[in-house]
Amino acid sequence: MKVLIAVISDLATDMRVQKQASLLAEMGCDVTVLGRRRDNSLPARFPGTKVFRIRVPFRRGPGMYLTFNFILLIHLLVRRFDLCVSCDLDTLVPCYAVARLFRKTLVYDAHEYFTGQYGLAGRKLRHRLWKAAERLILPHVRHMITVSDSIAGLYRSEYGSNPVVVRNVAPSVAHLVPHARSILSVSNDELLVVYQGSGINEGRGAEELIDAISLVERVRLVITGSGDVIGKIRQRAADSPAAGRIIFLPVMPWEEMMRYTLGCDAGLTLDTDTCTNQRYSLPNKLFDYIAAGIPAIASPLPEVSAVIRQYGCGVVLDEVSPEAIADMLARLRDDRSLLQTLKEKTGAARIELNWEKEKLKEQEFFRSVTETNECK
Repeated sequence: MKVLIAVISDLATDMRVQKQASLLAEMGCDVTVLGRRRDNSLPARFPGTKVFRIRVPFRRGPGMYLTFNFILLIHLLVRRFDLCVSCDLDTLVPCYAVARLFRKTLVYDAHEYFTGQYGLAGRKLRHRLWKAAERLILPHVRHMITVSDSIAGLYRSEYGSNPVVVRNVAPSVAHLVPHARSILSVSNDELLVVYQGSGINEGRGAEELIDAISLVERVRLVITGSGDVIGKIRQRAADSPAAGRIIFLPVMPWEEMMRYTLGCDAGLTLDTDTCTNQRYSLPNKLFDYIAAGIPAIASPLPEVSAVIRQYGCGVVLDEVSPEAIADMLARLRDDRSLLQTLKEKTGAARIELNWEKEKLKEQEFFRSVTETNECK
């Protein structure tokens, strides 16, 4: 069976797409992944799959979306496939149109609640256009997966969809050797924390975190990833009294990033309730921290809080403010028995929350899809 996965994100850092492509290849499918090439894109090599990246002349905005979708449409028309996986609303229109034209099977993988994004707030025309596309197509999509129970509930109530929830849990990192703390010049009495992500954007708590580091001693922060505000965050860090204790690492392959995360004491996930999508998100980084066996310091979002409270794999802040973050960092720095207890509970959580278990749900989903008579 020929499977085509379409996604507008950078394939090198999109672990959900990488895991999905590898799973379908393991199931015996002939998999091709179509993604976007950016100027700073890292190589994207998925074992057992073919990767093709579309370069567009725009970095963002309507021009980028229109150009990418037009080129994607051409690829879909000329490439043969039995099953098309559309990742997010920004690839759904051409995927749905071509799948319907050639009577092929379509799977919609909603990585987020797209029309509830922070970036669409206040942009009424863009929001209306994306919402119109969603309303036109989603009631006709039979096969759908998404990332959290809350987001699944939103699609269920709006469109009668019944998405299968496949969380963005991380694969095992037992084979990885952690980077020594000494390469970051971290002493044994310091708390080393990490803030990671490919979407360091507005409302993700990065500004508050930078300010928090200046309020607490003997804490070092590693920031790894990229995003819309990374330049502003670098400048804020450079101007901070704690500039010498804030370390920026470049975008790197996931396994290399995890070698740094494995050497840290705790990880931070500080997304704030700025929009519906963010409110109900279940970030990759939470599960990366669990895979690394380090507790999370988290904002009080419902899905994230539910995981942390169920497994005891971290602490939930009352609010995302410099003072609240600094107080918790100081507490974990000074109370090593608490930190050790949280690490032990996180280690127990990763026995349950790992891709090796979670992928069984996605495997069963795709097996049920491919066993229908729709695929030619």
